[in-house]
Amino acid sequence: MSYLCHIFLGKNIILLQTDLPVQIQCNAHINGVIVLSAFFSGFFISLSLILAIGPQNSFVIRQGLLGQYVLAVVLFCGISDAVLICLGVLGLGAVMAPVFTQYSDWMFGLSALWLAIYGAGRVRAAYRGDYRVPAVTDNQNPGTLRAIFALLAVLTFANPHVYLDTVILLGAVSIGYVGLEKLVFAVGASLASLSFFAIIGFGAKQVSPFMRTPKAWQILDLLTALVMFIFAGILLAQTSWPGAG
Repeated sequence: MSYLCHIFLGKNIILLQTDLPVQIQCNAHINGVIVLSAFFSGFFISLSLILAIGPQNSFVIRQGLLGQYVLAVVLFCGISDAVLICLGVLGLGAVMAPVFTQYSDWMFGLSALWLAIYGAGRVRAAYRGDYRVPAVTDNQNPGTLRAIFALLAVLTFANPHVYLDTVILLGAVSIGYVGLEKLVFAVGASLASLSFFAIIGFGAKQVSPFMRTPKAWQILDLLTALVMFIFAGILLAQTSWPGAG
């Protein structure tokens, strides 16, 4: 006896005539739904974790407004997150968790200090106010690109919350999936990160014509400094040092 079964494939429903038992057909249907569920779980959980404006996001927005290496910056952030997410899904989170717990105070403290120093630099720039409004162009020299990548690497990998969100938290959620589902979960989470950075980077580039005055850049620097100081305070509050909590 042959049976008709329907399998979800993307947005389409495919009807197949088969001699497989009904139970096997149902299992194929359920597996397809689980794979889709893994993708969307990874995508939306990752998106919810990255939505808050932090040091890295602020830097991407700034580069978008400057029009400097926007694609390179977006790819750097997206690929960095994808690598960390994959490491978490592969089980590194379980290895890192005890180490993270043991040295969390120093990790949070040093990161807070660096963010405070960076924020102070932005306040100093706003106070001096001698801005030379940059031309919006993607034709910068390689030395500038190396400096941008170096700063972006610090903003990305020196932030303990990056590892908490990608390696440990997303890695823990992925434990509920196996095989292909785990891979699809990682793809969904990585795609969410890349999509978000692309939106804020290229979105900022579209409004860059409004950033033609020194006053606009002065306000942006003060807002950037505020974000850095807030995150420095948040990181410091998570240590067990006296008076920090």
